[in-house]
Amino acid sequence: MERLIPPHGGYRKLRSFQSAQLAYDLTVIFCDRFIDKRSRTHDQMVQAARSGVQNIAEGSMASATSKKAELKLTGVARASLEELLLDYEDFLRQRGLRLWDKNSKEALDARKLLSDESDKSDRSDSFKQSSEEIAANTMICLVNLASYLLRKQLQALERKFLKEGGFTERLYNQRWAQRNKS
Repeated sequence: MERLIPPHGGYRKLRSFQSAQLAYDLTVIFCDRFIDKRSRTHDQMVQAARSGVQNIAEGSMASATSKKAELKLTGVARASLEELLLDYEDFLRQRGLRLWDKNSKEALDARKLLSDESDKSDRSDSFKQSSEEIAANTMICLVNLASYLLRKQLQALERKFLKEGGFTERLYNQRWAQRNKS
């Protein structure tokens, strides 16, 4: 008989979670370096980044009993990262700094550095030394990566739900199977 509560969690292994978590960690560093700690923007950016991470985790854990909740929370994570992306774009625009084209050499180099699985402390160390323009553009690359991965994750969750159904269907099917055994 199929398990009523399927394996769930495992979010720490998801590239979307890892990217969002790195975005959160680097957002804290960015905000502490370049945005007044007493400003609402500082708090909003840190909370948007945190929300991205926390909603991925919560959605993954909720997936055991609610595919609807998993889809919703994964979508909320992506929306939180979109809010964060806009904050970084606003930061550049309001300071008259250049926004990198996504295909510029700088953006390609940043994406390569961010996707490198080598020593992650190297990334935060170099980030701590970069200018505000480089730091903000690097964060835009990272947030776009996390958002892209979440979009792909949402598409996979949708396909899986359409193929396998959700918890309520499993409950019904297993109860039906038990009843027919009697």
